[in-house]
Amino acid sequence: MTVSEFLRAVRRLVVDFVVGRVLTHNGDGAAVEGVDDLTTYYLLHRHDFGLDDAPAGACILYAVSCNLSDAALVDRHDLLARAGGKSAAGDDEEQDEDDATAEVGGGSGSQFRLKPWSQRKRKTLGYDVEGKPAALIDQAHRLMHLWKAGDVVKVDEYLNDRGLRRDALFHQLLQALIELAGAGTEERALLESISNHVVARGVDKPAQPTLFDSNLFE
Repeated sequence: MTVSEFLRAVRRLVVDFVVGRVLTHNGDGAAVEGVDDLTTYYLLHRHDFGLDDAPAGACILYAVSCNLSDAALVDRHDLLARAGGKSAAGDDEEQDEDDATAEVGGGSGSQFRLKPWSQRKRKTLGYDVEGKPAALIDQAHRLMHLWKAGDVVKVDEYLNDRGLRRDALFHQLLQALIELAGAGTEERALLESISNHVVARGVDKPAQPTLFDSNLFE
């Protein structure tokens, strides 16, 4: 193992520990198992910087630790925006690539910030693309758009199609996002409503036949 590979492995252990504590509410971090890279990055960034501007050096370091790049987070995943740029308005315009090669801790002064769920509007958000499963954070944000639109039928269809009612990790993610959202914000209200809806509906179960079910005697 090279020095760079060793350092990357150490950084990933630290990332997994921090994100595990976010998901388990200061638990032992075991719940981080199975969390995809994009969701891991989101939770790490949101935990440390919220939705405020964050230094590019730290964002690049976090991205590398999650097997991602800042350029991919901006362009491909639509998760980051360059602070102060046109992308802050949620536009899908071509991004400036100059900051992508900035060294960690460099003096460029460039910054990034997480895009709020409301600005992530790509049609593919929350859906599998080219055989790659959608990240959990993308699925949560898709559900928030569906819930905001008031279409409970589509919410239930999405939950059932993705098997999210039975996904314990998704339940933990919803709770973590609620804790990270600001009190009294629309984001928190939507997440709480979705979480309550999922719990209220429970896990889908097949109807149990009764003694007087005529189908039993056919």
